[in-house]
Amino acid sequence: MLFSYILFVLVIVSGIAYVQDHFFAGPKRKKALEARLESNSNITAEEKKKILEKTGIVGELASMFWVLLVVFVFRAFIYEPFRIPSGSMLPTLQPGDFIAVEKWSYGIRNPLTNEVWIDTGRPERGEIAVFLYPEDESTCYIKRIVGLPGDTVIYKDKELFIKEKDSDTVKPVARHVVGKVTAEGIGFVDNYDVYEEKLGEIDHHMMVNQNSVDLTSYYYKQSGGSDGEWVVPEDCYFAMGDNRDNSKDSRFWGFVPNRDLIGRTVGIWLSFDFERSPD
Repeated sequence: MLFSYILFVLVIVSGIAYVQDHFFAGPKRKKALEARLESNSNITAEEKKKILEKTGIVGELASMFWVLLVVFVFRAFIYEPFRIPSGSMLPTLQPGDFIAVEKWSYGIRNPLTNEVWIDTGRPERGEIAVFLYPEDESTCYIKRIVGLPGDTVIYKDKELFIKEKDSDTVKPVARHVVGKVTAEGIGFVDNYDVYEEKLGEIDHHMMVNQNSVDLTSYYYKQSGGSDGEWVVPEDCYFAMGDNRDNSKDSRFWGFVPNRDLIGRTVGIWLSFDFERSPD
């Protein structure tokens, strides 16, 4: 959000400079050119260009106005680029990937406060969303939407279960093993099972380390709930990383309020994982 504030200030400052140049400095330059032509009609095109050229800090800022305005509007209301900082969304998103986030998917929002101006839609189960981290709203997080308002989400023995709103049936999320991944670190080797999982209408890959430490004792404890079980409040969502044993997500800090949503991830526009398949 800090960059949005900086960009907004630059747009305002350059806009003031543009108005000053357009209505005051610009006409003066034109008059200067006319006076020069009256005294000497043989001036070169280069001399004309120099007389009409914007100068000084105000002139430079005025020249930047339209570019800054277009960038601000594009980032605020259409698409915004984000960089993946960690491996919490492996194997779907790699650390260092640059993703495109569709800003209007979850509402047309105030680019400075994130307040919803026009409600254009809500997250669907399985979508990858970018949102303000509820415990530090100066930070953006990216996770997959698992639970919708009114759902009961259960994560037990590394398996995900969901009881949808207005349903009496708890169902395991459909998944099957499609491969294995080995991650080597300094002095250790971790082995992961890679699953294809279906959340709503979305099929995606996620991975689990069957030998990782049980972190249930660190889970967010909802009032009146059991360990590893959460009822999603109205106007909130439950989000998880695809790297289930290396993701700080709703299991640990709770729910994502609608007011903190930024947008829906629609694709990777730059990746340095050259072995990744086009899918």
